[in-house]
Amino acid sequence: MGAQVIQSQDRVIECDVLVIGGGIAGGFAAIKAHDAGANAVIVDKGFMSRSGQSPYVDSFLVFNPEWGDDLDTWLDMIARTGEYLNHRDWTEAGLVDSHDRYTELLDWGVEFATEEDGTLYRRENQLGTTKSLFMEPGSIPNTLREQAKQRGIQIVYRRMIYDLIMADGRIVGAVGFGVKSYKLTVFKCKSVVLATGASGMKGPHWPIHMLTGDGDAMAYRAGASITGKEFMDPHTTDAEHPANFDWRFKFGGRSLDELGPPQGRLVNANGDVVPQRGTLFLELEFEAHAGNAPVMFEPDRQGMKPRERLGGGAAGMSIHKAEGVWARDMQGWSGVPGLYAAGDALGTMASGAVYAAMGLSSANCAVTGARAGTAAAEYAATVSDVELPESDLGRLREEILAPSLRTGGFSARWLISVLQNYMMPYYVLMVKHHDRLAATLTMVEFLRDHLLPKAFANDPHELQLVHELNNMVLNAEMRLRAGMHRTESRGCHYREDYPYRDDEWLAWVLIQEKGGQMALETESVPHEWRPDPSIPYTDRYEWRIPGEAEHLGLEQKEDGNASQTTAG
Repeated sequence: MGAQVIQSQDRVIECDVLVIGGGIAGGFAAIKAHDAGANAVIVDKGFMSRSGQSPYVDSFLVFNPEWGDDLDTWLDMIARTGEYLNHRDWTEAGLVDSHDRYTELLDWGVEFATEEDGTLYRRENQLGTTKSLFMEPGSIPNTLREQAKQRGIQIVYRRMIYDLIMADGRIVGAVGFGVKSYKLTVFKCKSVVLATGASGMKGPHWPIHMLTGDGDAMAYRAGASITGKEFMDPHTTDAEHPANFDWRFKFGGRSLDELGPPQGRLVNANGDVVPQRGTLFLELEFEAHAGNAPVMFEPDRQGMKPRERLGGGAAGMSIHKAEGVWARDMQGWSGVPGLYAAGDALGTMASGAVYAAMGLSSANCAVTGARAGTAAAEYAATVSDVELPESDLGRLREEILAPSLRTGGFSARWLISVLQNYMMPYYVLMVKHHDRLAATLTMVEFLRDHLLPKAFANDPHELQLVHELNNMVLNAEMRLRAGMHRTESRGCHYREDYPYRDDEWLAWVLIQEKGGQMALETESVPHEWRPDPSIPYTDRYEWRIPGEAEHLGLEQKEDGNASQTTAG
């Protein structure tokens, strides 16, 4: 390892398993890797237990047959809600393993809400069947951080990993930098678990301002496939206070009925009640597109005032469990030797095209983190030693520091605003049309090819913004191409030019770099997981798409549902 590559001020850390990201998935991954005999290290772009979405988690979906839960009933409910695009093996694994992860959290000190008589409080989800537990926001990631510290697991804070290092087709390390200096940190390891969370574009509300698609970008460049980019997360936000999480951070002192987000009704500008189609769908975007905005939310809780709601609070993110690295086995392996993923960085499609149940995401993060951490440790035990290629280290150093050496160009903050202006209008990501997607892709490619190479950074924080922007641009390109590729509407993916479901499209879209180009292909949902084609269309699907009733010859009811008058 030459001095010309590793500078004297650089920090070098050696380990068996490197876990990138310190949320629920990353915490479980590191703990399980350590418990399997590996030397595990966690590196977090922020502060473990304080960054990403994990600090906001207050629900956890736990399946237990001893509590009277029926596995087939839960699986069928999630499949129907997710419009049969869920990966049933991952759905089942998430449910079956959830009780073990719950038991561990309980043993480690996490307190879950109980009834007045001390029995565990379990609330049936909005769509029925599945039941969720509740706990204080932040209690799970804080507990995982303490468990990691008790095991002596090294935690490296405030380091952004720029890219993975490979040799002979397998992972041998990673390199990153901090936000306080230009000093690089080089990790030499035998395997990596990407627990970097979802992707985003620094939107106005949902806590994903630090989740900029870093894991997807690293995995894509390493040769892994990425999935789920066409399914948009339509978390809403208040027009007046877009960053206000007023229903969270108030666990203590609240009645059990008040746990979770408030329920209520949406009323459009015409005074009409907007039918809600599920647990994260596109009602606000449909109303806006029809010219019926603004839309007011009238909560059913005392003390909460009606307020105008806007979509796009989590712009740039897919629904939970949809996007991320496509797993090549049930342990979160990416297909690249030594590279695993977990949590929202792993595209398990455990829920499908719609988010099916409160707490499903957090439980799935715990389950996939445990699986990936164990598998990464077992793989690392088969690797005798690794060497870091000097040529790659030199190239990565130049790439990382290049923006800081430019004296002029475009600032990262301005370029991020440009990207947001391209991607965040509802008629790009939410109500899609091929022509609009293609036009936006042209502008994103111009940003990628002409503007981004001229980005400059005046300090390490701006350097982080430049590299985050690079990953966000890749995320944007994936979303636009995947949106054009799926020529149907399903769940949280709506195409105005293909406005109805097409069950010939029961397939997952995979994105992989081939020959320097972004290639898209599909992998079909196994036939045994698909709905029975002999069942009428309206019995297969819970939610109606705008215009679907007229298209299928359905009689529309006042409650927003539809009954079939002709064969589906």
